Amino acid sequence: METVTPDPRRWWALAALVASMLTLGFDMTILNVALPTMAADLGAGTGRQQWMADAYVVVFAALMLPAGLLGDRFGRRRMLITGLGIFLAGSLVGALAGDVDAVIAARAVMGVGAALVTPLALSVLPSLFGPDERTKAVGIISAASALGLPLGPITGGWLLNHFWWGSVFLVNVPMAAIGIAACVFLLPETKDPASPKVDTVSTALTATGLGALIYAIIEAPTRGWGDPLVLAMLGASVVLIAALVLRERRVERPMLDMTLLAHRGFLFNTVAATMVMFVLTGLLFVLPPYLQTVLGHDALGTGIRLLPMMGGILVASRTAPPVVTRFGARATVSAGLVVLAFAAFLGSRTTVDSGYGFTALWLSLTGLGFGFSLMPAMSNALGTLPRDRAGSGSGLLMTMRQVGGAIGIALLGSLLSGAFQDRLDVTGLPAQAADTARESVVAAHIVAERTGSAELAASANSAYVHGMGVALLVCGIAALVAALLAAAFLPGTPDAEAPGTPDMAAERADARQ
Repeated sequence: METVTPDPRRWWALAALVASMLTLGFDMTILNVALPTMAADLGAGTGRQQWMADAYVVVFAALMLPAGLLGDRFGRRRMLITGLGIFLAGSLVGALAGDVDAVIAARAVMGVGAALVTPLALSVLPSLFGPDERTKAVGIISAASALGLPLGPITGGWLLNHFWWGSVFLVNVPMAAIGIAACVFLLPETKDPASPKVDTVSTALTATGLGALIYAIIEAPTRGWGDPLVLAMLGASVVLIAALVLRERRVERPMLDMTLLAHRGFLFNTVAATMVMFVLTGLLFVLPPYLQTVLGHDALGTGIRLLPMMGGILVASRTAPPVVTRFGARATVSAGLVVLAFAAFLGSRTTVDSGYGFTALWLSLTGLGFGFSLMPAMSNALGTLPRDRAGSGSGLLMTMRQVGGAIGIALLGSLLSGAFQDRLDVTGLPAQAADTARESVVAAHIVAERTGSAELAASANSAYVHGMGVALLVCGIAALVAALLAAAFLPGTPDAEAPGTPDMAAERADARQ
């Protein structure tokens, strides 16, 4: 087995990566708590809110693979700094945006920067840390990214209580600048000049295929699943993604290395991580309107009320490595996914009268499930990668995670929107007011306030909680399926498949033939 010579600066380098990942983790949820305020100020319905969230995630997912290759080829530190610079520029555009389209454009630019940062931050780890330290390093990186989940809403809530909604973008500027400085002074440069070149056709197929799929899922509740445009977009996404897979299978050094997916350890750890992100991003999209609009908390109060999930994540980050050592990755990841499924099923029982205590309970369990499933899955997936494919392999892993996140927001947001519209009682309202109320629970409350209709507000709350329950039920089923797959197919021991082992090379060679 190839050994890694410990870099004396490796823990300082990890601090630089933590600063970068904290910035991205922070931004993933700071917008969620601002969406109800932005929806009211900009007149954005649920579909437009989904695009404000998903523009970032779709671009993020589409560019992750080429970003990993650019880092392998031209230097990972250089691309990290470039990515943070683009992220900073996108944040400035978002802060100055005056309408929904400008916000969506700014989020897309930020997605470009995030795509450069995330896979490269992970791909540096195998070259800095040996197998004995890598799980701890991945846990620290994951915890840093996860730390931004509750810090984003808390900071965003405080900003929204004191400033305008653009401040949630502006706060990224100093954080990205700190990340850039940390990378410049603390992170050693690593590269693999022999890595495959970035394939512009494959990149275009990825972006258009994912974009068409997400567009169809988001627009389906409004237009209907039988709408010609929705069907056309679904068909186009299938054709484009199939063309991408066929193209990559014929290339000698592919950008999307499908042979990595032929490796059981990489494939099923990646599936587990993808399903976790599907559940988590969907949950974080549907929960803030419940806390703000249904329960009546302000933006800061909403952020604070997400803290139980962070408590669960912190407990899991401390206890997951010894649990993996004692019981193995398969048992740990499977158990984490079962806890996540239980939390989602419990959350689906939420009613208008449940109160926050019940929500805090299942949020705590969500954090535990997230930590015990995602961190070991990520560590073991990275551990299967040969050193010369660290960038492209971690790029594939993160692409799958972000695709799961994008589909989570699109699908669960669409389920929520459809269930909300079906349950909302707009009897007696003028046609225009009824159409506005159906856009979102925020819009329904605005209409209720203007018309003085307490019945409409009560109906909106009941309809939203019902829709949230449907979304969480789907989350629970997805997590349970992932748990069964992990229990059946993950390798039984955490170090059974070290990076670059002959078995891995043989499987890649077999898959190419």
